[in-house]
Order: sequence, then C-alpha cells, then structure tokens
Amino acid sequence: MAFGRVNPEFRLEDQGIEGLGNVFYNLMEPALIEAALKNGEGKLGNGGAFLVSTGKFTGRSPKDKHVVKTDSVVDTIWWENNRAMSPEGFDNLYADMLEHMKGKDFYVQDLVGGADPAYAINVRMVTELAWHGLFIRHMLRRPERAELDGFLADFTVINCPSFKADPERHDCRTDTVIAMNFDKKLILIGNTEYAGENKKSVFTLLNYLLPEKGVMPMHCSANHAIGNPVDTAIFFGLSGTGKTTLSADPSRTLIGDDEHGWSDRGTFNFEGGCYAKTINLSAEAEPEIYATTSKFGTVIENMVFDEETLALDFQDSSLTENMRCAYPLEYISNASDTALGGHPKNIILLTCDAYGVLPPISRLTPAQAMYHFLSGFTSKTPGTERGVVEPEPTFSTCFGAPFMPRRPEAYGNLLREKIAKYGATCWLVNTGWTGGAFGTGSRMPIKATRALLTAALDGSLNDAEFRKDENFGFDVPVALEGVDAKLLDPRQTWADGAAYDAQAAKLVQMFAANFEQYLPYIDEDVKAAAIG
Repeated sequence: MAFGRVNPEFRLEDQGIEGLGNVFYNLMEPALIEAALKNGEGKLGNGGAFLVSTGKFTGRSPKDKHVVKTDSVVDTIWWENNRAMSPEGFDNLYADMLEHMKGKDFYVQDLVGGADPAYAINVRMVTELAWHGLFIRHMLRRPERAELDGFLADFTVINCPSFKADPERHDCRTDTVIAMNFDKKLILIGNTEYAGENKKSVFTLLNYLLPEKGVMPMHCSANHAIGNPVDTAIFFGLSGTGKTTLSADPSRTLIGDDEHGWSDRGTFNFEGGCYAKTINLSAEAEPEIYATTSKFGTVIENMVFDEETLALDFQDSSLTENMRCAYPLEYISNASDTALGGHPKNIILLTCDAYGVLPPISRLTPAQAMYHFLSGFTSKTPGTERGVVEPEPTFSTCFGAPFMPRRPEAYGNLLREKIAKYGATCWLVNTGWTGGAFGTGSRMPIKATRALLTAALDGSLNDAEFRKDENFGFDVPVALEGVDAKLLDPRQTWADGAAYDAQAAKLVQMFAANFEQYLPYIDEDVKAAAIG
C-alpha cells in the first residue's frame, strides 16, 4: 500500500520495484520521526531531536564503493581510485536486493541535488530506515509539495542495510556494498546503517556529471559577505579540517558546509542541510551548531546520552570520534535563503597537518594552489573512516579522493581555469598541530585561525609583510595583530629546531613522492611550483 504525495505515474512499481510492503512517499519530518519511533530505530531527544546509533558502521566504507564498468564510462572513470564492478555482478546484486526487499516497508524521498536549477538533478532516495529518510530530507534539497506531483528522478538510490552482498556473486569486496551504475541510473547501498553513505553517493554522482557541463564540483564549504554575494569564499577540506566550523562565521552568510559547484553563473550549494561533527562541540565556541542539537528533527548520530535526562555528552567518544548531527540549513540563522553565491574571491585549502610543520596560513600562487589541491594533504581524523583511531597523515587528491570518479587532473584543470577566468586569492590554512607533531605538540588555536581567516577574507592580510617559506616556497605572513608571531613561524614553536627541520624535510619528501603520479599530466609551471 502506498502513502504520501507522489507523481502517480512514477511510483516504485513503474520502476520495476514490486512486491514491497507499505511504501511511504515523501513523508514530512513529524511523520518520519513517528515512523522511526514506531520501528524502534532510535529515541526522541530533547527539543525533538532524533537520537540514533548506526551500529557496527560509524563511518564511511570507501573500500566497498564500486562503479559498474560499462562501455559508456570505461574511459572516463579513475579506475585506480574506484573499484570496478561487472555489469553482471550489478544485475545479480540488484535482483537479489529487490528479492530481499519484498514484503518490507520502505520510505521514499523525492529530492534535488543542487541549488542552481540549471545544473540540479532529481534524486529518488528509497530507504529501509525511516530515519534515513529524515536524514536525507535534511541533506538534499526539498521540492515544493506541489512539484512532487510531476517529479521524475534522474537517478535512484536504494539503501537497504539489512541486505548483505555476496562478493562472489555480486563482484564486490565484502558483504557491505555501495554500487553505482551510471547507465541504469541506479545506486545500491547494502549492509551499512551509516547515513553519510546516502549523501556521499549523490556527491560522487555530481562529481562525475558536472565536469562535462563545465562545472567544478567541490568538497568545500562556502560563505559570502552579508548582503554581498560577490564576496564569496570557499573552504576545501576533508572531514575534520574545519570546513563546517570555519564557514559558520556569524559575520558572513553561510551558503553551505560541505558540497558545492562553481559554474559560469557562480557558486551553488548541492545540499539543503549540514552534517556537523559534534565531538567537543560547545555553546561557547560554536553556538549556532550547538543549538541545532536540541531542535526538532535534527538527527543526532552515534552520541552518548543520559538515559534519563537525554542530555548529550559531547566529550564521550566511546561510540565513535565521528559523532554527528544533521540538520536543515534554515536552522542556522545566517544561512543563505538561495544557497547561491558569486565567483569565489578567496579560496581556502584547509589541511590538518599532524606533523606540525605547516604554518597556520600561507598565500599561494595559482600554480601552487593547483599543486596543493591535487596533493590534498591532511590527516585522517579518528572515526571518519573505519579503523582510524588516531590522526594519520594522508594525501587525498582534490581534498576528497573517495568521492572523485574522474582523474584528479579533470578537477585540477577546472579549478585552475576558473581561478584564471574569474580571479581569486588562494590560501593554505593548517588547522592541525603546532609546537610539535601529534602526540607532542598541540592543536592550532582556533582563535588564531579565525583571526587569520578574517584578515584574509577582508583583504587586510594582503597588506602584511610576507616571508618565503624555505620548505614549500609559498608566502607566509610575518605578523598579524592579535596572533602570536611564533605561530606564524612553525620552527619557533618547536623546542628543538633541528627536530623541526628533520620533520619538515620528511614532509617535503612525502609531498614530492606523492606528486610524481601527476607529473605526466600537468604544466611546467605547476611542476615548478611543486617544492620551493
């Protein structure tokens, strides 16, 4: 039986998905929470937030992500980074998943990826868990109710956590699977309750489709000056580098916190909500984000809470370091009504340097920006992926390798072309360690990072005196009022200067070794910008 509002000519049966139990189409937040509570999927928390545990999987499973190797994509997918699945394996997976789904209730949300209608795609999300429907209603963009009467999906995502894949029959790695078939316009997710797989599957999809339209898809947050979308800034970075925190600046308008496109029309958010890490979140440091954790419908994921009072424990990471909250953009008071911005005036590359080598901020030339964008140096932080228990230095090209179906140069060249066409000042910002490596040093003071970013965004930092970094060749400010000058020269923060030099030399060599893979594909000026 079907419930809810839907295009009468586009029900699941019209897509060949038959034999299910009840199908609930486009339920709104109160109904989804009621269903989730009835199903025992979680608890109602303070303020009407929904408290849930994702069980075994508290982070993404990037090694279990597959792209179906069909003729139409065989020459455009970056196969070294994306696991292939045979068409036969996918067909078996789809047939077996549909058989498994028979008789079970499912929740359908018809949503949109992309705030700019010129580049938006319609996505149908079919979820076994009601709270996954709530989550994705926050994460993607919601059509007006009347628009659902004629909604047709460009792609369909089916998420069935109770289904386990068969690696031999389905041509996958384990019994957990995320499989993308561009020909059949289908994404199948099985054996994981981690909700982030839903949103990142759509992000990966847009990362493949948009470059063909001349649009740069970006794993970044974005904001603009209040009342002035022309003054837009974008913040690239992997989870844990501070994208959400640093873009949520009360003195600027938030466009979005994680996924955006840059077209010839400007910047636009892919999403309709935010997915913020909550570990050590405080009302003092991040009042807007903290306040969302007790608002109606916010999904609280993998947080420890008091069973009697339901008070959240923001310090207890016993379930995972990757505890999060998901909420709609309108819960942030300074969020943009349109989720649109101008061409970026400033581009911020965020990194979390566990080696304690990089300065808190550096100004990059366009060639250096492409070099550091392709390098994507950061440190994986605990919980974001399974098995990461302490920060691990890594290189994740384009600051988002797990979501990049095309070769890195496709994105790097797009970024460089747009910087050249529209002009932008590029900065590398280290939110990682200072005074020593992880285990010895300390995290970069957030107040210093905010002060340096504010000066970069308002243009005043360009007037500062700069020195040339002897390790990487980029420009580093010598001083800024209100910031300890020692922070700007990382060597001075170390008790042993020789130890710093050795650590810096090690990091420089890591950069050089990693970048060798891109040398056949890049211009001479980027090669020259590589080191020093």
